[in-house]
Amino acid sequence: MRICSLLPGATEIVAALGLADDLVGISHECDYPQEIRHKPVLVRAAIDTAQATSREIDRRVRETLENGDRLYALDESLFSRAQPDLVITQDLCQVCAITPSQLQRAIAALPKEPRLLTLNPTGLDDVLADVERIGGATGREPEALTLATTLRARLQSIHERVATAQERPTVVCLEWLDPLYAAGHWVPEMVAWAGGLDPIGTGSAPSKHIAWEQVLAAAPDVLVMMPCGFSAAKALCELDRLAVPSRWPGWATIPAVRNGRVFAVDASSYFSRPGPRLVEGVAMLAALCHPSLFGATLPPGVEHMPSGNHRAS
Repeated sequence: MRICSLLPGATEIVAALGLADDLVGISHECDYPQEIRHKPVLVRAAIDTAQATSREIDRRVRETLENGDRLYALDESLFSRAQPDLVITQDLCQVCAITPSQLQRAIAALPKEPRLLTLNPTGLDDVLADVERIGGATGREPEALTLATTLRARLQSIHERVATAQERPTVVCLEWLDPLYAAGHWVPEMVAWAGGLDPIGTGSAPSKHIAWEQVLAAAPDVLVMMPCGFSAAKALCELDRLAVPSRWPGWATIPAVRNGRVFAVDASSYFSRPGPRLVEGVAMLAALCHPSLFGATLPPGVEHMPSGNHRAS
């Protein structure tokens, strides 16, 4: 089977089902696992975000959309040469992928119409169901069922472990830092599985713009920075730039800041993309919420903000 996956999470699932060799095209964001990185990249971004701050990225995205321009472009020539039997795409977020009209035009130009599998997950159950949907579309139903069952069992194991904790800390997860957005979709559910309580995020709904005063009012015990598309190191640098009195007054009064429980995470790998590694994200959150139950060591993919960085007050 010839598969074009235009979603990083779906690409991970395809590879996990043993079909990496069947991939004939991926998106520019598909970077895991290692063996898919040499595949033809069918999508390119109109905005270079590598060195930009979150404020600059937000401005460029808004300007692009207001001008009626596309954020992403499909290389229709490469897509035509790929001759896919199956195309996996999404309609969850128009800021994350090519538009349906671009894809439909490219498909219409093919000599043989491929099957189109459109994913729209908003929660963890949806993500695990998509594992089985992709398995069904690729003829790997038994492998998909095994993978989904393993992921569900891992979630249950984490949940049972944190259920022994004496309390549930409040956790605020910020999906964007400038302007501020509280993480939505599956992230509040991930916090719940990890034994925490998210007082701001709305599960199964898009991330939402919030005021800094809402973060202060939530008084989180744990504060997690997970800007979409950022590495943990880049998120930590962004946090250091923003945590100043002129932007975030009262920063030093937040319990998470006072107690040294402010973290930046690798959002692309473990939180932003609806794929199998969301379960690792739950394990990561569980370790941050209940360190005494998980050896009190930081998981890979987490950066700890030094407790002495209390510049905003």
